[in-house]
Amino acid sequence: MANPTKVGKIQDAMFQEIQDRQIFKSAQTYAFQYLNEAFDRNVYPSPEALNNLQHFEESMPDKSGDVNNILQQLHQYGSPATVTSLGGRYFGFVTGSSIPASLAAKSLSDFWDQNTGMEVLSPVSAKLETVVEGWLNELLGLPQYTVAGFVSGSSMAIYCGLAAARWRLFQKNGWDVNEQGMNGAPKVRVVTGKHTHSTVLKAIQLLGFGKANIEWAEVDEQGRIISETMPSLDSNTLVILQAGNVNSGSFDPIESICQKAYEAGAWVHIDGAFGLWAAAATRFKHLTKGMELAQSWSADGHKTLNTPYDCGIILCQDQEALVSALHMSGAYIVEGKRDGMYYTPEMSRRARVIELWATLKYLGKSGVDELVTNLHERAVQFAQDLGDQGFEVLNEVVFNQVLIACGEDEMTEKVLKNLQELRVCWCGGSMWHGRKVIRISVCSWATTVADVEFCVASFVKARALATSPELIEM
Repeated sequence: MANPTKVGKIQDAMFQEIQDRQIFKSAQTYAFQYLNEAFDRNVYPSPEALNNLQHFEESMPDKSGDVNNILQQLHQYGSPATVTSLGGRYFGFVTGSSIPASLAAKSLSDFWDQNTGMEVLSPVSAKLETVVEGWLNELLGLPQYTVAGFVSGSSMAIYCGLAAARWRLFQKNGWDVNEQGMNGAPKVRVVTGKHTHSTVLKAIQLLGFGKANIEWAEVDEQGRIISETMPSLDSNTLVILQAGNVNSGSFDPIESICQKAYEAGAWVHIDGAFGLWAAAATRFKHLTKGMELAQSWSADGHKTLNTPYDCGIILCQDQEALVSALHMSGAYIVEGKRDGMYYTPEMSRRARVIELWATLKYLGKSGVDELVTNLHERAVQFAQDLGDQGFEVLNEVVFNQVLIACGEDEMTEKVLKNLQELRVCWCGGSMWHGRKVIRISVCSWATTVADVEFCVASFVKARALATSPELIEM
């Protein structure tokens, strides 16, 4: 590295850190130590690790610190206080692990530190966004002209899809929502199922549709929309469907509803945060049959696909609507062939497409199929083994979700509390048709048959503790 003109002490120190590389070697050493333990350690931080977080409680330093001490503090007190979702025994939320190839690609891209707002800011990111867009359309069976935006998660992806729908539905009525806003705008109807995810409600709220204006469709015992209960649709209607109920994993009857919407000229958005990937697996394509008739789709790479956080995807076959809803302009902007800011709300974005590209290239179509299928098989194993041990399985295991009850709500709560404190695995609680349940979300590539057996034994121990705590030593 050429000798820089020294301006100050801190600048001089940072150039030296770049030149000698030692801090990066230290960070790598700590990272590898973490990896060595991540698949065997307790899933949730121990009480001691949580208590040690107090070491981060300090006033903002007046002077610059030593970077080696900073890294050492992070590793000593930060690493033990992480939730090891990277391993194979975290089932608390629909949170995937990270495929090794994607972790490595992310590490490299962190040094690139690219802003993907415009092609001129990062030609490599623009190229990979174009490539991955085509791969996703092929993998999921979407129209080849579908465009993709790469956002932080499915919350933002849903927002983008509904923003595109709002722009198009108003535009059909001669209303420019960008210029005229919502005051006095034509009425847009919003139809969704009673089990729609809370992120959908958030987007409806943020976009000014108003939650009170939702027309609700009834759902069956698995949380699927009952197609016959759908309100009549028209060309002023936004329909929101689920590919993967966050509790049961069930899928709305996508084909029949999309066909009705297509005939009526309505816009359909499919919330497929973790379930959209069913379209990429031979055994599960039937769950998403007909989804190509929708106008927009949202998904997370960091759930089923196991890319690192964060990695949301908005897919929209109406490019004009998506770009018009999210477009920005400025005299300083340099337009290229692919400017990511036109497909997302943000101008400044990290290059999350790099690890998504690496994941898809590493897995290939057959690897994605195997990944999705394995998650399902481990979920089925959970349901069967827990059922054999006398636990109640309350849902049809159609994808990767399992709902467990232990009789009365009080007992279910006790078992869940004990299970979490045992730290062999980590599951969360939820409500299902008025009952408290333990929710198991199988989302990690690393979950093995042995992992499930180990976790089922922990369930049994947690139940024994709830019934006869004096018999078992914690």
